[in-house]
Parts: sequence; structure tokens; C-alpha cells
Amino acid sequence: MLFQTKMIDTKKEIEDALSKVMHPEIDNSLIKLGMIKDIKVEDDEVSVTLNLPFLNVPIKDLLISLIKEPIEKSGKKAKIEITEMNEEERMKFMQLAREGWKL
Repeated sequence: MLFQTKMIDTKKEIEDALSKVMHPEIDNSLIKLGMIKDIKVEDDEVSVTLNLPFLNVPIKDLLISLIKEPIEKSGKKAKIEITEMNEEERMKFMQLAREGWKL
């Protein structure tokens, strides 16, 4: 995945960059799947909450790397916090996952 290396300064620019981060097994972005929440930009650091359907998902480290890539390529530090989806979020995620599952 190619990203521009210009400085990203606003929350909107961060959201735009992260909206292109696709789930490796589901044909949808992490944002649309409800997996990226609470994006905060402070000086040279971007904090992002990765909201997982289950805390022990086997691709957690890969998802963290996929989120960090566009942030760090922009010259910012990435701080990722991990949370677990509530039941409503998990149900929505599972529905979208079934619709977009890559076989």
C-alpha cells in the first residue's frame, strides 16, 4: 500500500488515511467495520483505539501494523490502544464480516 509522505496534521487527514486501511480477511475498511475508534492528534502523536471483536484475535499484531503504517509514514508517532467491542458492535461487525468475507 502506498501512502504520501507529507505531514498529516488534522484529524480529518488522519481519518482519510486510515479509511483506506482494509481488513486483511474481510473486504471492508477497519473504520467501516467499527474497528478504529477515538482518533486523537496531539502534536507529533496520533492515538487510535483498535476495537476488536474479541481480544484474542489471531491477527491483532497485523491489524496494529496496518494502522501504524500510514501514521508513521506521515512523520507522526502512533499510539494504539486495544479495546473489545460491546455486544452491539460485535453483532454489526459479524454481519459486515459475513457479507465481505474473502474466501
